[in-house]
Amino acid sequence: MDEILTRSLEHLGLAGLATVVAAALGLPLGVVASRSDRWRRPIIGLANVTQTIPSLAMLGFLLPIPLVGGIGARPAIVALVLYALLPIVRAMDAGLRGVDPAVIEAGRGLGMTERQLLMRVQLPLAAGVILAGVRVATVISIGVATIAAAIGAGGLGTFIFRGVAMVDHGLILQGAAPAAALALLADGGLGLLERRLRRLAAP
Repeated sequence: MDEILTRSLEHLGLAGLATVVAAALGLPLGVVASRSDRWRRPIIGLANVTQTIPSLAMLGFLLPIPLVGGIGARPAIVALVLYALLPIVRAMDAGLRGVDPAVIEAGRGLGMTERQLLMRVQLPLAAGVILAGVRVATVISIGVATIAAAIGAGGLGTFIFRGVAMVDHGLILQGAAPAAALALLADGGLGLLERRLRRLAAP
């Protein structure tokens, strides 16, 4: 039981840090994509490409790369960030583009700058959609983080790989069940927050 708790905390640490970093990168990229059709295609295209690479192959590609490669948590977090980018970028782009143009024009008529419009009008109205993207990214990170054990990054995947090697279904469940529970809890909690934000933004 102690090891399950330890591995669960490792798992949450990997997934949580990756989601935070992905949000820090993806939200600004989503703003750029929403404001420029020229940049939207390459930004979303690159994020799409990362989703097509199998997770084990992604870790293999990262291993020899200086600074981000090697064995342990670092390449695992980089891989998780890459997988979490697409839903965050897409949600930010869709949320900002979905704001009623009349509301934006009204803000401009009041003398608001583009930055003020973004911070005071667009982001609050799009918050529900944006959080939905973060919610999806969080669930993806928790699920994919099980692969991190393949390169010594710990987490609940340790039980899964150990169980596969020993052909022990009980060990596999010790990793899979808590990982699924963590994903469901994160999804449910963020879902409640998302619905609250959508109600606040509703006219």
